[in-house]
Amino acid sequence: MKKQLIGAVALLIVASIVAGCGQFLPSQGWVTLIDGDKGLENFAPSGSDANWRAAEGAIVADKATQKGSSTLVSKKSFKDFDLYTEFWASSDTNSGIYIRIRDPKNVSTSTGAYEVQIWDKNPNQAYATGSLVNVASVNPIYKAGGRWNTFEIHAKGGDITVTLNGVVTAHARDDRFKDGPIGIQYNGGPIKVRKMMVKEL
Repeated sequence: MKKQLIGAVALLIVASIVAGCGQFLPSQGWVTLIDGDKGLENFAPSGSDANWRAAEGAIVADKATQKGSSTLVSKKSFKDFDLYTEFWASSDTNSGIYIRIRDPKNVSTSTGAYEVQIWDKNPNQAYATGSLVNVASVNPIYKAGGRWNTFEIHAKGGDITVTLNGVVTAHARDDRFKDGPIGIQYNGGPIKVRKMMVKEL
């Protein structure tokens, strides 16, 4: 009886560990852009001079020598795709995941790109973490600061859906931008990305 109890407890521990790792099990067709601290070579920096580097088992930025945002821009462009990302940000981090960037040398929503927001303390809380900036607001407000989170972004034609930690936080029909690179923004506060995978549709 004691052995059975010990076995049951061990199974529960294993199950909890597996559950804690999340349920994302990629099938065939996924391409890895970032895996732990590997993958920096898949991107080129744009904008201000942030200290993008491989550290702490992730791709990290937490400082810049110039004002303004910095973006790591993927060397490859994507049209229709699913994107999976694991990120860590502090509560005051201003960051985001850009998709379908039009101008890799001048990345912003105003120059042409969709931005999935990572910014818990955005003064405009309609476009806080989990929103699609200036396209689809987020309600209720979700907080990502101080822990690891997941984004799943679906972009097919004009249909864009953002899922944060398994919850759909934004959905839009917007077909202004058809394709382009993916970007990771730094605009103050630490940002870490330890996994980024994309599957073209």
